[in-house]
Amino acid sequence: MRGSNRVIFATSNEHKFLEASYVLSKRGIVLERLQSKGTEIQSGDVAEIATQAASQLSKMTGSSLFVEDTGLWIDQLGGFPGAYGSYVYATLGLEGVLRLLEDRPKRDAHFQSAVAYCDAGGEPKVFVGRLEGIVATTPRGGGGFGFDPIFVPLDSKKTLAEMSLEEKSSVSHRSRALNAFADWFESQGRL
Repeated sequence: MRGSNRVIFATSNEHKFLEASYVLSKRGIVLERLQSKGTEIQSGDVAEIATQAASQLSKMTGSSLFVEDTGLWIDQLGGFPGAYGSYVYATLGLEGVLRLLEDRPKRDAHFQSAVAYCDAGGEPKVFVGRLEGIVATTPRGGGGFGFDPIFVPLDSKKTLAEMSLEEKSSVSHRSRALNAFADWFESQGRL
């Protein structure tokens, strides 16, 4: 039996909503937005953060929904900022992160995204996407958001902010997690 192709995405981030809508629309899923991400626990694990928020919001609203959380791990900084990326972005900004990497020849990093889906009253299911790359030496590009202007995926010369939405969605950590969710959603007969 086919289910509804509508899914609620709980996020206060307009950019994430637009990106997720683009990715999932190609899979036949229509997103509705709940303008909240719920309570964000302090954790170094984006999957745990997303899971807790999805569980809380699903119970609070009585709805099936998903939450997404992302972190940026920079190898030369011991994994900093990790799951604390939004705080670091708000306080240090791109230039502050780049100053931390001055004179460091190795700039390997990765993004990790976790999508936690929770049916009303159920247990969350988590889908993870990862994108390897390097941190650029200067911000480039006017697209994307957050750390996109300083992140260059492996096998690319462009930062995520220099890519079109279509290009970014073909490689990004978030699109990988969202597509894993869509695969599961479809396997459950929900499309």
